[in-house]
Parts: sequence; C-alpha cells; structure tokens
Amino acid sequence: MAVILAYELTREKAELLKQLGQKTKAEIKLVPVSSYGETLGYLAGISGFRRNGKGGAAFGQEMLVFSGMDEDSLDQFLEEWKQGGLPAPGLKAVITPHNIFWNSTQLFEELKKEHAAMNRQQPR
Repeated sequence: MAVILAYELTREKAELLKQLGQKTKAEIKLVPVSSYGETLGYLAGISGFRRNGKGGAAFGQEMLVFSGMDEDSLDQFLEEWKQGGLPAPGLKAVITPHNIFWNSTQLFEELKKEHAAMNRQQPR
C-alpha cells in the first residue's frame, strides 16, 4: 500500500493532504517529532522494522516521504497536489533500499544538502 509520511505541515495542508490521500488511495501518516528517531521503514509500516523509541528535534521545514508508490502514482499525486493550489512541498523523498534504515532526521539532513547543492548549480 502507498504510504506518505508528512512532517511539519500546517493544519490546513495536513487536511488537504488527507483528502488527497483518500483520492489517490495513499495512507497519510503525520509524523510527530517524538518519532523522528524511528527508521523510515518502521514509520512506513514496512514488515520487519520495529519501534526503537527514539525521538528527535523539529526541522522547521516541511517534508514528505513516499513509500510503496510507483513513478506514475507519485506523478499523479504531485499533479493532484498542484491542482489543489498548494505550493510544491519543500523537501520530498522516496524510501529506497539505501535510506530505509535511516531515521527522519538523517533523511532531512541529506535532503537539505542535496537541495543546497542543486541550488548552487542552477544558473542565475
């Protein structure tokens, strides 16, 4: 099943995301700061991952993490998001075999680095 982990969304965006989840048949999980130390695999409900009880600190920025969605489903979701009049999510990622054991904070830090590197490469 498709799962979307959502971090630090406004209440309005969280409600719109839940509606979008129903429309696109994706389970939406609003991840509390107290779970930021859990592995992405555990948070996404992937078999074989157990709770470790670790927390974390707020990012101060929204993030969406997608699991169990093929490319077409992800594209459809993002198009529906855009059609809903919402600005593109700041940071977004897909759970992969490489990052499935990471916690939310590790993923956030990596995405920030990648985002900064891409912005440096764009011509002004």
